[in-house]
Amino acid sequence: MNKTYDVAVLGSGVVAHALALLLARERLRVALLRQPASPAAGPDIRAYALNQAAHDLLTDLRVWPQAPAVTPVRQMWVCEPDDERAATLKLQPPVATQPLAWIVDVPALEQHLQQAVAYQGTIEPVDQPVPAALTVICEGKHSRTRAQYGIEYEVQAYAHTAVAARLRCALPHEGVARQWFQNGDVLALLPMDGPEGNLVALVWSVQHARAAELLALSAPAFADAVGQACGHALGAMSTEGQPAGWPLQLSRARHWVRPGVALAGDAAHAMHPLAGQGLNMGLGDVAELGRVLREREYWRSPGDWRLLRRYERARRADFDRMATLTDGLYGLFGHSDTRIQALRRWGLRAFDQLKPLKHLAIRQAQGSGPVRPAPGPL
Repeated sequence: MNKTYDVAVLGSGVVAHALALLLARERLRVALLRQPASPAAGPDIRAYALNQAAHDLLTDLRVWPQAPAVTPVRQMWVCEPDDERAATLKLQPPVATQPLAWIVDVPALEQHLQQAVAYQGTIEPVDQPVPAALTVICEGKHSRTRAQYGIEYEVQAYAHTAVAARLRCALPHEGVARQWFQNGDVLALLPMDGPEGNLVALVWSVQHARAAELLALSAPAFADAVGQACGHALGAMSTEGQPAGWPLQLSRARHWVRPGVALAGDAAHAMHPLAGQGLNMGLGDVAELGRVLREREYWRSPGDWRLLRRYERARRADFDRMATLTDGLYGLFGHSDTRIQALRRWGLRAFDQLKPLKHLAIRQAQGSGPVRPAPGPL
């Protein structure tokens, strides 16, 4: 006999695994259709900044990694160099024990999630699509299943490529996330390898042609280029693993739900990494969809269209706010006009003196919104 499932989750990443675990905990029958992994060109260098809400969700699911796979961000420095005096904004949490965010080694997080799924008896891995009351597509920006359902995916391409790498530094990072804006480029160094570490994750948003030049450099030349761009803030650097790059875009699906179908994570939306909110938004989808299904009327199927619309309205509103903010910041900080750069430097210095606005920015960075799930049976 063919098995029937309440929910079929399609995807192999963090969002898909977290959603499968959360729904299985609600005693739903879950099938997880994992996609075949593409051959790896080298060590996985991905790292994400996760906020308090994401931390709470993953901790509740018992998949939060430990140091050195997770590094708390104690301060955030935003700097725009100037010939005379650099404009630097420093953000730190009002409570010293509460990080602004955590930088998480993605391969370690994925390993924790995969192990948790393997031990969760109510999740069944499957190799092909199966019938279910609800199918949730978490396959990423290039989802084929989304296209098969005829759901349009609107893409606004940016003129930049994100260059990512890991670099070992001569000086410790001291838990500080550093970000520079210069000549339209955005360079971020995110602390890794634990609070006392000297490993950083690089995310460098540059013009496509410049990205191609950087990715063609030898490892020592690449590290030297990064060092020059950040003013050798952490001393001499050396690369670990192979740098990678991907074109940046702001994208969203025109519809996030249909009867019996929902999108989550990058399959529904993607934004510039400037504010470090990409995976936080995807895990927000997980928490909200879990809440909607948990609180549904007893007579509604998990795939009920009116039920899924509740999820879509909540998450689209949240994404639209963050996407508007991120796109506006990209337009402001990605501009190479010297007059706008001077205005930005003035704005950073003025902002640094306004404590209420700084506290608001800190709350946004920490993800103070209510996206954590209520306790449920394990």
